[in-house]
Amino acid sequence: MRPLKEAYRDREGRDLALICAEIATDSKGEDIVILDVRKMCSFTDFFVILSGRSTRHVQALAESLENQLRSKRISTSRAEGLNEGRWVLLDFDDVIVHIFYHEQRDFYDLEGLWEEAPRLEIGS
Repeated sequence: MRPLKEAYRDREGRDLALICAEIATDSKGEDIVILDVRKMCSFTDFFVILSGRSTRHVQALAESLENQLRSKRISTSRAEGLNEGRWVLLDFDDVIVHIFYHEQRDFYDLEGLWEEAPRLEIGS
C-alpha cells in the first residue's frame, strides 16, 4: 500500500470527517450531520451521517466518497450495504460514514441513539 499523500498524513479524525462532509456536499448528499463520539465509544471518533434521494444516489454517494478519498490514499477498512443502497456504511477507522436512503435513516434514527454526542459545524 502506498503511503498517504503528504497533505493528508497528519490529519485527525475531525479533519477527515469534515473532508467526508465536503465530498458529500459536492455530491449532493442531503441532511449531513457530523457527530463527535470520541467520549462515547471506543471503535471510532466521528460519525458522518447523510441521506441520498434514491438507492442509486446512496450508492453514488458512497462510490464518490471512496474514490475521492482513495485518490488521497485514504481507503476504507470496511464497506457494507453498497449493493442494496439503503444504508451504506464506510469505515475509515477514525470516521464512520453512514449513507442512508431517507426511510432507513428515519427508522434507525442514529442521531437519536447518539443524541448526547456533540455535533460538528460543517465548514468549521
